[in-house]
Amino acid sequence: MVKIAFVFPGQGSQFVGMGKDFYDHVPEARQLFEEANEVLGYDLASICFNGPDETLRLTENTQPALLIHSTMALNILRENGINSVLAAGHSLGEFSALVAAGALEFKDAVRLVRLRGQFMQAAVPVGIGSMAAIIGLPAEAIQDLCDKVSSESNLVQPANLNSPVQTVIAGHKESVDKVSENALAAGAKKAVVLPVSAPFHSALMKPAEIRLQKELEDTEFYDLSFPVINNIEAKPITKGNVARESLVKQVCSPVRWSETMQCIVDNQIDAVVELGSGKVLSGLMRRFDKNIKCFQVGDRESLSQTLAALK
Repeated sequence: MVKIAFVFPGQGSQFVGMGKDFYDHVPEARQLFEEANEVLGYDLASICFNGPDETLRLTENTQPALLIHSTMALNILRENGINSVLAAGHSLGEFSALVAAGALEFKDAVRLVRLRGQFMQAAVPVGIGSMAAIIGLPAEAIQDLCDKVSSESNLVQPANLNSPVQTVIAGHKESVDKVSENALAAGAKKAVVLPVSAPFHSALMKPAEIRLQKELEDTEFYDLSFPVINNIEAKPITKGNVARESLVKQVCSPVRWSETMQCIVDNQIDAVVELGSGKVLSGLMRRFDKNIKCFQVGDRESLSQTLAALK
């Protein structure tokens, strides 16, 4: 039997038109959007399908949009008899993974990720913070560069440890720019400023963490039906209370995705399926371990390709 892991994307994977193919042709997918619109109190489907891009990119819209698209793909894949023994989600994707594992009700997740987006945006005024991807230097070297530049009033730290050669940094704009410049001088191939509206997964997000913690404590969590690898430790978890705690801690902590991929390998997974928008995580996995087959499901065409391969 093929051992499958599901992976769920985070911010940056959204695009105008996301989810429309499923919405137009699968009644259950349409119903999912209608449930989400009811929770949100506005028509997110219209923003997903018609944009404009800058409205979809607002983090309070992006986060529920990605969760909904991922859950659509998950439900349709399961209806076709494909399920996982393990899951993981990148940042926001951890909420999608916990919905998949039954730790969190879909409607609760929609409400929480919208609030998460609002709290994150409110934590740091636009223009104060920044994020940049450093390509071609090991994470340890980037940590050293951050330590040399960072101070309490001008902070910078690793935010996403995406692969052995790709680390995203976050913090005050001035410090992010300085570390990017120093990384290039130290031999990095690229330093790319990311089009995001806040310095996610840095200590600057502490006000958001405090506000989200209260919302999470007021939400019911259940034990998981299969393990989810959490972001903060890159370890499989199975208990609802641990899932809740992980979501609190990940707001200010780095996403340990490189270690997450190693955990997937260590669990002798044969195939990884990325559910929802984009192919970032399946692409990272493909480069990380060529023995694991990687697929993506975001519309009917990619669904039929994945089903043909897995069946």
